[in-house]
Amino acid sequence: MSFLAFNLLEPWPEPFRLFLYLAGVMAFVGANAAYLVWVERKGAARFQRRPGPTEVGPAGLLQPIADAIKLMSKQVHVPPDSDRILFRLAPVMVMSPGLMCLATIPFSDTIGARNLDLGLVMVFAFGSINVMAIMLGGWASRNKYAIISSARIVSQNVAYEIPMLLVVITMLMITGTTNLHTIVEQQAGGFWHWNILKVWANPLMPVTFLIFFTCMLAETNRAPFDMAEAESELVAGAFTEYAGMGFGVFFMAEYANILVGCSLATVLFFGGWQSPIGVFSGVVWFLVKLYLLIFTVIWIRWTFPRTQFYRLLNLSWKILIPISLGTLMLTCVMLKIF
Repeated sequence: MSFLAFNLLEPWPEPFRLFLYLAGVMAFVGANAAYLVWVERKGAARFQRRPGPTEVGPAGLLQPIADAIKLMSKQVHVPPDSDRILFRLAPVMVMSPGLMCLATIPFSDTIGARNLDLGLVMVFAFGSINVMAIMLGGWASRNKYAIISSARIVSQNVAYEIPMLLVVITMLMITGTTNLHTIVEQQAGGFWHWNILKVWANPLMPVTFLIFFTCMLAETNRAPFDMAEAESELVAGAFTEYAGMGFGVFFMAEYANILVGCSLATVLFFGGWQSPIGVFSGVVWFLVKLYLLIFTVIWIRWTFPRTQFYRLLNLSWKILIPISLGTLMLTCVMLKIF
């Protein structure tokens, strides 16, 4: 069963509606990638007591457009010793999963591309392609810094996929479904019905959310877990040999993945489009929660320093995985009792 991009499109054929929604998702991702960069640069400036972008447009609002023109005007260079096919294919592969994942996210009761019973599974299935694409981009570059970055990406992804999947299994036990629309509908009636506050099923639900959010930061290569880039030691990581729009697509994909991660957190823990007061639910509430989470991601990026790689892995294997296993077992016991 498909959603309607808007109720007015109901008479139109389903392929036409899906095409329109895909175009809408691409425009949504492009606009967010452009202006979340502006928000991040302004936020970083405020955290560090600087003015930030001020020259291009009022308050620097046209700076993203100027940056896009600059990237598009640069020559796309392919290193002579690289794997040319994989080098060109990696930016396409890294952008596609974010668009496919957003197609399964229900932004409201009537705004969504496809209501899949296995929507949550689809998000994680396509999310894995993103890491493989970054790894292939670094490997195809034949650059020593990019190859080291590729090895780090694989290690980091394996380490943080496990606690994130354990958290998702915990949520599946509580909700009993992988349908994202159904998960949001179960949280109607006010903020006390949101999954993050369902302590009767798991007293550690806020801790479960923190584990999910931490893993999301690591999966999207955001500081303090941006080991894949680490400018001080790996130049630009897997993107070292990319220039122009090749680098720009990787940059857009990072913000697309942030959108996917924060949207999924909104759906799983914060009631999606449901209102915290139980009335006036809709897409506005979803966007408010989404951008509050995105602001938190930016806040963390410019507050905490980058950690060491081994501490990054130890955090997952020695702390997050045992705690996520404990919350899973606790959920089993609580559901059995109540």
